[in-house]
Amino acid sequence: MDVNEVLLPGVGLRYEFTNSDGDRIGIVARRSGAFEVIGYSTTDPDEGDLLFRLTAAEADTVAEILGAPRIAERFADLTKEVPGLDAGQIVVPSASGHVGQPLGHTRARTRTGASIVAIVRGGEVIASPVPDEVLRGGDVLVVIGTHEGIAGVRAIIES
Repeated sequence: MDVNEVLLPGVGLRYEFTNSDGDRIGIVARRSGAFEVIGYSTTDPDEGDLLFRLTAAEADTVAEILGAPRIAERFADLTKEVPGLDAGQIVVPSASGHVGQPLGHTRARTRTGASIVAIVRGGEVIASPVPDEVLRGGDVLVVIGTHEGIAGVRAIIES
């Protein structure tokens, strides 16, 4: 399936695709984390109707239900709007000294300036994890920051 991505300066990104029934669908990923789902008219391809809005939490729930925890990809796309900002994924090794410890124990943001914005654990996405969230081997950390900051979080987690 082809997905057309359009940068909306100051707003976010719009994704458009045509489903197997021939319906053209748009999804606006706002910088705030909210989403809007749009259905396009079959007679006028430029006419779109807002079908519904989702908060960031609601969108994460829908993503989990659909079995598509693509939060890292979404952040990676949104970072295209901010020069110098990157998104990365870091797997917590079972041998890491941070396994069984709270996330806050890493002091990753303080030490690197990069933020751990989500933890993907199996099929579950923990968005905006709290410092008390205990890390487990195999967790995938979604990190936003500079390239150097992300590398610094990786060095911390892998030690």
